[in-house]
Amino acid sequence: MTAITAIEEAGTLNSRLAGLDLAGRLSLVAGLGGRVVFTTSLGIEDQVISAEIGDHRLPIEVATLQTGRLFPETLALIEETESQYDIRIVRYEPEQGDIDAYAAKYGLNGFYESVEARHACCGVRKLKPLARALSGATIWITGLRRGQSANRADTPFAEYDPERSLIKVNPLADWDIDTIRAYVANNGVPVNPLHQRGYPSIGCEPCTRAIKPGESERAGRWWWENDEKRECGLHVHEETAVAAQ
Repeated sequence: MTAITAIEEAGTLNSRLAGLDLAGRLSLVAGLGGRVVFTTSLGIEDQVISAEIGDHRLPIEVATLQTGRLFPETLALIEETESQYDIRIVRYEPEQGDIDAYAAKYGLNGFYESVEARHACCGVRKLKPLARALSGATIWITGLRRGQSANRADTPFAEYDPERSLIKVNPLADWDIDTIRAYVANNGVPVNPLHQRGYPSIGCEPCTRAIKPGESERAGRWWWENDEKRECGLHVHEETAVAAQ
């Protein structure tokens, strides 16, 4: 498939997804063929998608990036989710050699010292494992929502990711946090207990804090950096990728 064809397909898919509910969106994507992968961080949004995949027995692979620095609560939730929905969540871990090389250059917690060091850590613990998780995939499903931050305000339902040469689908793009919470409450979806302690967005333990009143949902991620658009690199193409119109 050429890039132009993929962009056109993403645009068509974006329009089709807009008129469906979540179950319909996921079923449509699952039926397109090829390898469809959903990457979950076990956050509340991702738990909603995992619940739909499990409840409807959809042929979608579920994967997570086990960075080696996750909260204990997140690790426990992986197993609880697998058990409740009878699904397998494949763990993709960083290579020990990469971790050792990072520590030798920056120190184990060198990410606090510079943006360069933080990006390097995310590269080792998240981006490289993500590349393995998505190897051979035709569609990548995420839990991105427009209401998570200003940087994600224009998130489409489907877009072409040129770096990974696949179509990225964001089936919760138009859901707000109240809709997410209502779904969780009405359907008995297991969620990370850290959400109740002021952590709406949960990543690696050393890089995540509870947010303060009035802060955006992702303000607790890499809080020591000044850039309001800070990201780990997994979704940096939101601004540069060709979004479906």
